[in-house]
Amino acid sequence: MKFFWSLLLCFNAVLLSAQNDGWHISTTNKSNYTGIVVANGRIGVLPSEKPFKTKQIILNNVYEKASQLGVSKILEGMNFGNLDISIDDEMVDETNISNWKQTLNMKAGSFTTSFKFKDKATISYTFYALRNVPYSSYIDIKVEALQSLKIKAIGKIESNDSYKNPISTFRILKDLETTMPILQTVANTEFGRHTVATSATFIWHDINSTREHQRPELHHNKVSDLNNQLSFEKSIKKNNTLEFAWTAAQCTTQDFDDPQNESERFVIFNLLTPKSDLLKQHFDLWANLWEGDIIIEGDLQTQQDVRLALYHLYAFGRGDSNLSIAPMGLSSQNYNGHIFWDTELWMYPPLLLLNQDIARSLVNYRSDSIKKAQEKAINFGYKGAMFPWESDDTGEEATPAWALTGTFEHHITADVGIAFWNYYRVTKDKKWLIERGYPMLKEVADYWVSRSTKNADNTYSIKNVVGANEDAPNVDDNAFTNGSAITSLKYAVLAANELNIPANPMWQDVADHIKIHKFPDGTTMEHSKYAGENIKQADVNLLAFPLNVINDRETIIKDLKYYEPKIRIDGPTMGKSALAAIYARLGDANNAYRLFKESYVPNKRPPFGALSETATGHEPYFATGAGGMLQTILFGFGGLHLTDEGIVQKHPILPKEWKSLTLKGIGVDKKTYSITH
Repeated sequence: MKFFWSLLLCFNAVLLSAQNDGWHISTTNKSNYTGIVVANGRIGVLPSEKPFKTKQIILNNVYEKASQLGVSKILEGMNFGNLDISIDDEMVDETNISNWKQTLNMKAGSFTTSFKFKDKATISYTFYALRNVPYSSYIDIKVEALQSLKIKAIGKIESNDSYKNPISTFRILKDLETTMPILQTVANTEFGRHTVATSATFIWHDINSTREHQRPELHHNKVSDLNNQLSFEKSIKKNNTLEFAWTAAQCTTQDFDDPQNESERFVIFNLLTPKSDLLKQHFDLWANLWEGDIIIEGDLQTQQDVRLALYHLYAFGRGDSNLSIAPMGLSSQNYNGHIFWDTELWMYPPLLLLNQDIARSLVNYRSDSIKKAQEKAINFGYKGAMFPWESDDTGEEATPAWALTGTFEHHITADVGIAFWNYYRVTKDKKWLIERGYPMLKEVADYWVSRSTKNADNTYSIKNVVGANEDAPNVDDNAFTNGSAITSLKYAVLAANELNIPANPMWQDVADHIKIHKFPDGTTMEHSKYAGENIKQADVNLLAFPLNVINDRETIIKDLKYYEPKIRIDGPTMGKSALAAIYARLGDANNAYRLFKESYVPNKRPPFGALSETATGHEPYFATGAGGMLQTILFGFGGLHLTDEGIVQKHPILPKEWKSLTLKGIGVDKKTYSITH
């Protein structure tokens, strides 16, 4: 253990050496590189450590089949982020640059790379996934000539060979005296589910201001239908600067009837809107997001870790989308980009406190698919609504059939119901409760009544499930499944009472009599036949937090001490974050801080600290883990509780490592809570 922590301290020291404040994370180290995505809730762009290169583009809620007989998979878009830059006919690459540095600016939602090319130029470029024009990206480029030189820039739209029937063109559109050069590729996805259209162009910020600064001549080169290029050349005198941008938009038939024309319009908008105005809108929207913030004084590394987690939840979500967030957000195709309980139980609660607009999108995503959930319940012999373990744009089950979770992990339906009542608790939006909240809670409660089996002693069991601990499939009376069912049933009663609607008396009866099994000493059993096996992640402990089904201190402590040693070392990061929150709520700052750090620090990947799902994994960014660590801060150290009276603070506590903790922009009233020693 001492060796582990010494390695940890060394890793943090390496990170801190290139950082300067709580809003920026910088690096000059390219070894073992894991990048950080820039995203706006619609599109995710993952830059590379290589000059002017982008690893991938991910399109939110756009799915194609993973294979001919496979389930759906989030789409990897056409790559519009790779540029080739040559200076004096020599390509800029890793071999001829120095002073390389990258900086994530979390406050501005931007990612900047800078370096020196030989002794000829200093170059910087900044990626934006525009928050204000969410189907587009913008790369702002600056070349400072240290001697007179000639630059050639090639912008590209590159499509992988899964795209079919590509049409790659270059056209100069014209209206009156305004010309609009558009590079474009339009193609079908592999199995024909969608048409994807990408348009792009160069921008010179001082265009047409004088004859001297008119656009350079553009040259089109269709290397192939899957590699469409546009280039220009420009001479720069010594000590002069060339500033230009490359902007692109990508649209699909998932969101547009005519994605080709829409992608052109977004590019034209970016082309003809002054850079200062375009980026100000982006910055202002990020400033609005950061009205909900967490400020830690006295621990810069933790401040950056926490802000990076919150940055990702903001980057992956949108308040105007009614879309949800996948476990890896828009950083990868991992888990096929499907939506799990990760959203409702882990990511959603911090967003509910800090940004109700995004939180509303997450719950509305579920109510928009309630008809499919009702159909699934009928198809499996139940009533109400039965949500898929993995959800995509169809609302149907998207889990691969071989995975037992898709057929048996049913607590997701309760998780959805809990999220809905908590949204009303925080917002008190009665119109939403009438239109979306209560209809959902009713269907969830009806499902659990039909899903439960009455025993001879008048208790109820929920049989044959996969619980939160997925290492134990097909068990009866899983603790978390039963606890979440109890909670969602009680919330349905509360919602009915709030609207003066008679509640089905079975909701309360079943909630009061669902079995939670115990060992002889009172420790909670994970399921009816649990015999002490190791577990994948927290399950029983979630009955204390966030469910509050177990609320006596003695049992909570017994369960903590029993199950913490049983969590697999390679389990997902959020498991220990729940335990940390529970210890903090019990007033034990030392154990809370220990588990808080153990929950995520081993999962950080250099050079920016991106989270992988497990301590042995390498796939960033695990947004579920971000939600877990933020919950430890908000509901643990910050002492915030979701109650029927709204957000209430009870017994906040600070670890000795921090001077103060400030929770800013909490709830609809945007309250600030400050905690000091």
